[in-house]
This record gives sequence, C-alpha cells and structure tokens, in this order.
Amino acid sequence: MSLVLRGVDKRYGAVTALDSVDLEVARGSRTAVVGPSGSGKTTLLRVVAGFDRPDDGRIVLDGTVLHDGIQHLPTHRRGVGVVMQDGALFPHLTVGENIGFGLPRETPDRARRIATLAEQVGLDASMLPRRPDALSGGQQQRVALARALARQPRLMLLDEPFSALDTALRASTRQMVADVLGAAGITTVLVTHDQAEALSFADQVAVMAGGRLLQAGTPRELYFHPRAPLVARFLGDAVILSATVADGVARCALGAVPVSDRAARGQRQIMLRPEQLVVAEGGAVRGVVEQVAFNGPFCSIALRLPAHPEPLALRQSALAPPAPGTEVGLSVQGVAHVFAAEAGAAG
Repeated sequence: MSLVLRGVDKRYGAVTALDSVDLEVARGSRTAVVGPSGSGKTTLLRVVAGFDRPDDGRIVLDGTVLHDGIQHLPTHRRGVGVVMQDGALFPHLTVGENIGFGLPRETPDRARRIATLAEQVGLDASMLPRRPDALSGGQQQRVALARALARQPRLMLLDEPFSALDTALRASTRQMVADVLGAAGITTVLVTHDQAEALSFADQVAVMAGGRLLQAGTPRELYFHPRAPLVARFLGDAVILSATVADGVARCALGAVPVSDRAARGQRQIMLRPEQLVVAEGGAVRGVVEQVAFNGPFCSIALRLPAHPEPLALRQSALAPPAPGTEVGLSVQGVAHVFAAEAGAAG
C-alpha cells in the first residue's frame, strides 16, 4: 500500500471531525472520498497533507511515517501535492511563474521543465506569460495541477477541484487530470461531494458520515453492494424495500425478486437501483405513474404500487415515457442486494 491510515482521530473542541478512521490506498491508484457536508472528508485530506495534526492514530506514506503520535512530519517534507477547489493561484504571478513556484531557481533547465509541465496538462506555451485572471476556470485548474506536479509528489490530494466548473468542462478536466496522474503513476486522493464524479474517477470509493468511514471498496462494489442504506442512498437513487428472504428470493411489493445472497434468510431490507426497474407491457407488477420529470437522455418516473406506501423511483429513456395517470407493468432486471440484518434495521 502507498497510503495507510490507522485509527486516525481529529477533534475540534467538542466536535469529532474524524473518528478512528482506517483507510488504505494502493500505490498508483485513485481513491475518492465522498460524504455529506461535515462528514470529515476535508479534515481527512488536511491531516494527510499535514495542515492539521491528528489527536490520535498513525499515517504512513510509502513506508514513511507521517504521523504516529511521536513523529509528525511537516507538510513540506511529505512529498504531497495539493490542488484546492479554487486553484489558489498567485494572481500577481504569470502562469509560468505559478507553475514554477515550487521549483528552486537553481533547478537545471528550469524553463524547459515549466514548459513540459504546461504541455503535460494541456496548456499551450503561449499561455505561460499570461496572468491567471486571463484564463478560464478549467485552464486555472490545469495550472494548479502543473504547479503541484512540479515537485514530483508521491501523493496528490485533490480537494473538490472540479466543483466550480460547468458540467462539460468538469468532465473533460476530470479526465485530463486522471490521465496525467495515471501516466505519472501518482497515488491520488480526491475529496468530492459529487457521487457520479467519484464513481467515474476512482479505483476505490470511500464513504464518510459523521467523521467515520462507513465503507470503502471499488465503485461497482459500493454502488451495487453497499453495506448500509445510508451508503446506498448517498451513492445514487436507491429503491429500498422490506422483504421476506429465503432460498435466493425476496418476496416484497415487487413480487418475487431474485437476490444476490442465497444464504440470506428472514425479514430484511433489499435494494434495487432505479435503472433495474423497467416499465414493460408484460410486467407482472402493475402500478400507476404519478409523475414524470424530463432529464435529457432519461426521464425520472414516480410509480405508485398498491402494496407499497411510497412511490418508487424509476428511470426510463426519454424517447417515449408513459404519461402521468397511466397504469403500466413493471419488471425487475438483475438481482436485488440484501442488507445485513443489523444494517437493514438501522437504515
């Protein structure tokens, strides 16, 4: 592992920002930390960077102890690069001077190194003499990334660096950052409130709430097999139903639905994602469409079932959505996820 956190605590007075956090990040991989406001995700980034000192726990990077209660390595000796939400560029310096800020003046071929870094992040050499206020938001973030790369960090920390960009620019900038960091083999931790961003950017997603790490795993694992309803709902819309489970089948408001855990038994909660529920003429379950919301490539549909107290959330192609008030059939694709008995009861 490249980055390892064990039992990391951080308190601000009576507020516990981090509560015994354990996290491992593989060398050269990308981890996204997500969670609601106040969950502790930015504090986690700050203690890894060395901006804040943990109250307890151990942090190790590539075998080097960053903090363990006895040792506390200062930020400038950690080999960590940081890119903030607003880029934090120096407005009085040119683009080239910003990129080269962390490079000592005596660095061999310093000007060429700055030009190479600019090229790496997709900036034309003609932009080097400009001031940051002459650049777009996406270009400013590229400058911030190049500046962080200049010191050849072992670890890159990204604190919501794409949130101020418009949708199209956010996607292209995010892909550029992923490509650059991947090519350089730099271990990366991204803090974001955007679930879709986390799932598409990272090899590992870590979900936090109330200062605790609820679950970490691959994007697919967390999306389809969340440990608790809270994790399920935070990573996207989720249809969570009470069911009686036995022999690989859950009996619920949707009828008999196959489940992923054949060993599960008894009264449990199950989860389906909205895209698993399909409006179909021959569907065994009938419901009435209450609401249809156009979202571009798909429509969000609220469907009322006779045996369920709340409307179910579905997604369907926007080409021919059913009209509100229409009775439609419903079928289930794939299998439902079964929460552990204690997780289902808590959620």
